[in-house]
Amino acid sequence: MRDISILIAEDDEEIADLIAILLEKEGYHVIKVTDGQEAVRAVETQLFDLLVLDIMMPKMNGHEVTRLIREQYNMPIIFLSAKTSDFDKVQGLVIGADDYMTKPFTPIELVARVNAQLRRFMKLNQYQPDTENKTCLEYGGLVISPDQHTVTLFGESIELTSKEFDILYLLASHPKKVFSMENIFQQVWGEAHFGSGNTVMVHIRKIRKKLEVDKQKDKWIKTVWGVGYTFNG
Repeated sequence: MRDISILIAEDDEEIADLIAILLEKEGYHVIKVTDGQEAVRAVETQLFDLLVLDIMMPKMNGHEVTRLIREQYNMPIIFLSAKTSDFDKVQGLVIGADDYMTKPFTPIELVARVNAQLRRFMKLNQYQPDTENKTCLEYGGLVISPDQHTVTLFGESIELTSKEFDILYLLASHPKKVFSMENIFQQVWGEAHFGSGNTVMVHIRKIRKKLEVDKQKDKWIKTVWGVGYTFNG
């Protein structure tokens, strides 16, 4: 199963970094953005299991972000805000948030609330991801082992770099799903900022070259022109 992913939308870098450190220690995959528009784009391009949203953000505030997200997605949303009145808290919950924390917050409470929301969400959706042991994948002679971080093709070892392995595993975990270059970059590099697709393209090209031992060019990773890449498992 894939790692649990959490999006942090917070324009205060110190607070965002603190939250990221806390959640990464819990084993979660974390991506940070600094404004509301970035938050919406991130949710539209990749899978998240929970969102931590600051209310007062540039370009689009947390309330606006939540209204847009709730039109299509139902993952838990935790608001962060310096506003402490009961009215503000109720308003946030009515808009679509699942929880509301006021600043300053205690780290242990934030982690507890994140864990509680995820447990509730996963139970309701009958989704129990294994965050410690990813599944070994096998497709017609291609074996990808996350525990050993190895790839073999018809019994022959394929030497991949860490990023190459992560890209291949990401694609192979979702066969037939099309990933944009931006999506791949954000999930593998763990960064929301995406400047150029050249980095992803170079890595894809190297993976393909190493997998050509089967003598069928681009058999495993297909290009969907104008969209991105998909695994042909």
